[in-house]
This record gives sequence, structure tokens and C-alpha cells, in this order.
Amino acid sequence: MRVVLLSPLPPERTGIADYAAHWMRAARGAGVEVICPLKGQPLPTSLTEARAWVAERQWTGVDAVHAELGGGRQGEFFLMSALAELPQGPALSATVHDPERIVWRPVSAVWRATDRLPLLPSWVSKVAAVLCDPHTLWRERQLVRRLDGVVTLTRTGGEALARRMRRPAEAVTVIPHGVLPLPFVPLPPMPPIKLLYFGYIYQGKGIEDLVDAVGELRRRHPEWQDQITLTIAGGTAPDIAFGGARSYLDELRDRVARQGLTEVVDWELDVDEAFVAGLIQRHHIMVLPYRESRKLSLLGQMRGTSGALAWAIACGRAVVTSDARAFAEEISQGNGLSYPQGDVAALTQALHTLVAEPGRLQACTAAATQVAEARLWSRTGEAFAAYFQRLVQARASRPAPARATAPQRTA
Repeated sequence: MRVVLLSPLPPERTGIADYAAHWMRAARGAGVEVICPLKGQPLPTSLTEARAWVAERQWTGVDAVHAELGGGRQGEFFLMSALAELPQGPALSATVHDPERIVWRPVSAVWRATDRLPLLPSWVSKVAAVLCDPHTLWRERQLVRRLDGVVTLTRTGGEALARRMRRPAEAVTVIPHGVLPLPFVPLPPMPPIKLLYFGYIYQGKGIEDLVDAVGELRRRHPEWQDQITLTIAGGTAPDIAFGGARSYLDELRDRVARQGLTEVVDWELDVDEAFVAGLIQRHHIMVLPYRESRKLSLLGQMRGTSGALAWAIACGRAVVTSDARAFAEEISQGNGLSYPQGDVAALTQALHTLVAEPGRLQACTAAATQVAEARLWSRTGEAFAAYFQRLVQARASRPAPARATAPQRTA
């Protein structure tokens, strides 16, 4: 089985690139030959460029092409759209990381021209994105109809994607985010209770809510002043952690100081993957206080999951999450607690529950360990190998010209 993977890969610093690297090793371990023609190459910026890229390559020896779609990236979307126009091409598949939409960012030439004009106010591009969204949604639905298979990482995401793309629920396959096979490490001694935020650090992750909640928890319980610590850890990059003349990290540090938490908050930035498991296992609870983007809410509901949450499961650690994305489903097996996003009082109460009830914390830890066993990357690789086999067989049994029924439009 030969599969071409269209995806960002390390050293690109995105959650999808991290996922794709683990996915590729798991798929190869299950006997799938994975080819990565995009590694280190520039992505097409239009459907016209994507068609030329596809035309330059031979596809007769490829069984399937699989794309990791999400993060607002347009290049892989254009490539899949171009491949879908081939009358006798390979089976086409995609994992959609940010359902209920596929690409979110407009793919029309009008919007791209507007977005590239440096002298226009930023609001012009945002308004253009909303105005162009019906075209984007039409293009997303067109592509989904022409794919042989679609994967989401959660049932919540799959149901949302099927509804928005107007496809039957059975057209979407759910294969959960894989986790690494890590040896069990018991919870550290208590007290103190060690809280951890881990993930890419930028606005929209709700880290401010977590800082405020820890400050409030310590004010409510002066006796816990030395019994709760917080580590803020993860990846940073100039394009997401900094804006204008002021650093988002500096804003967070100022907030920590105003809450009187400077002495109990540690920072571990740009953590190498080799040290992630150890970092998480040194803590008792991971907190993911994400908020939904107000801008994206105009276009749809994001129902993806989180690589950081997968790490918490792999490490056997309890998670406190907001109800953003599909997080509630990810902790539904007793491995954590959820609260309404943006509700600092509710977050404070959730933290209080696990801090004040060690038995509850132990139960969440045990549940996370059980979930990890079911989600090992080796099992994920086997699930994808079987999935590709079904797609290729189904594709071979259908008339080849059926794929190219939608009218072609140049982006």
C-alpha cells in the first residue's frame, strides 16, 4: 500500500505537523509505505498552481493520497482539489483537524488579493473573509463530495463536519488521536498540587483565565498558599506570541505578577519533544482553558481536539478543560473535568474539586491510563491501514469518471 501524505511536518512548529510525524511512523509500522513530496517544498497558493504541481507528477503507482487539513492552511486544500479533478487518480482521503469546516480561510482570488495589500486596514481583510465565506463553504463541500474518505479525531467533530458538509454521518470515519506508549509514572507527592498549561502559547488559549483562577483559588484558601503551583509551558513563535511592540508573554507575566503568583509560576518555553513526557509527569493536572475565537464563530464552530490533551492521556494525567472544541468528549471517560469556556469562577471550582478531593484526582488519573491503552499509536496505524484498504477497494469498484463531475473553477 503506497500512500502520499500531504501535510506540514517538523521542523514546522504546528500541532498538525507534530501529529503528522507520529501518524507517519505509525502508518509505516502498520505496513503502509508513506511518501512525503511536500517536505521542505513551497505550497501552492492557488488552484492553478496546484493543478500544475499535480500535472508534473506521476500518480499511477500511488494507491491513495491522504492530507492533513486544518490550521487555516490553503496549500493542501488546493492540492486535494486539483487531485480530485483527475479522472483516474488514486483514492483520496483527508483527516480534518478543525471540523466543522475544512479550510476556514477563504480560498477565492478576491480575498487573497485583499489580504496581500499592506496598506489596507486589517478590518478590510476580515470583512472580505466573511463576504467570501459562502464561496469557501461551497468549495469545501465540493471537495468533501469528491473525496473517497474523511477522518476526524472525535465523534463530536465527525458529526459536526457531516452536518455542515451535508454528508451522511457514515461518510466520516472517527479514528482518535494516537498516544505514545509511555511507562506508567505515579503522581508526584502531594502537596503541592502542580498544575500545568502545555501547548502553543498565544492569545485565544485562555491562559489568562487560568492565571486568574489560580489567583482566586489562593485568595479563597489562604492555607493553600504554598500548596498550589502552576507551570506555563509550550511552544512560542514570533508570529503568534508577539504582536506589535508588546509581547504576549510579557502580558502574561504582568498578569501573573498582579495576581501575586510570581513565586509559584514557572515558565518552560519551547520544550523539546524528548522532554514533554517528563514535564507532564512531574505535574498532577493539565489545564486547557481554550476559548472559541469570536472571529471564527462567524464562520462556524471549531470542533477539533488537542495534541496537548493527547499527551496528557499518554502520561496518565487528569485534565481540566473548557467546553471549547471537542474537549468534553475527550474527557468523557472520567479522565478529567470540564467547565464553560471563559467562566473563571467555574474554572476555579473545577480546580478546587481536584485539589480538595485527592480521591477524585486519583480516579481521573486511573481513567486516563485506561484511555491511553486504547489509543496507542500502533493501534492508530493499524486502523488507518485498514481504512486505506477499504478506500482503495471501494475506489476500484466504482466507475473512474465519477469523480470529475463537479464544474472546475479557477481560484
